[in-house]
Amino acid sequence: MIGIEAGKPFPSIELSDEMKAAIAKGIKAGAKKAQAKKSDVGKVVNGWQVSEGLFGDREMLKGDYLLRAAAALVGLYGNDSEEAFYPLTRMDGDGNELDGSKNDYTLTFPADGLPPVNAFWSVTMYDGKTQLLIENSINRYLINSPMLPDLQKNEDGSLTLNIQHEEPTDAKAKANWLPAPDGPIYMVMRLYWPKKEALDGSWQPPAIKVAK
Repeated sequence: MIGIEAGKPFPSIELSDEMKAAIAKGIKAGAKKAQAKKSDVGKVVNGWQVSEGLFGDREMLKGDYLLRAAAALVGLYGNDSEEAFYPLTRMDGDGNELDGSKNDYTLTFPADGLPPVNAFWSVTMYDGKTQLLIENSINRYLINSPMLPDLQKNEDGSLTLNIQHEEPTDAKAKANWLPAPDGPIYMVMRLYWPKKEALDGSWQPPAIKVAK
């Protein structure tokens, strides 16, 4: 026992080297379990990891601190599913790791297949190594529904986002450009106040594809 108790301050005691080593070992083991749990929640749909019940209050978590740790790794301060729905990915639709140093990518929403929400949606780009935003020449870190009037749709009404590290030279491609890192990619789609079809699986996030 090292004196850690709920609701009580940690006592100022000298820990032996053996106890310190055991604590460090436990921290590493716990982090490894949390990482494994993070990869195991929900299901994979078109390369996106989709999960419900990852975020919520204490009643929802039911004392599952491993799930709570996994949720913190996915993203801090997440809302419950009725408030927001969070598909996330590091993979393209073929199961290959996204990497901005190797490929350019596209994400196409069909004309009638934009994320179904009562509020708004967004697709945010992160560095796959640090999970931090990407510095870029146009200071764009996400594409979201309020930007739709400024985006360029395809002839059939679909919307294609251009995911790449280098700035596109084509004006249409640049309008829909989501700047990517020069390396591993991590992306999160956020649906705020999602509609029923997002939660019951009737709507699915489309696959990210290597650009032709």
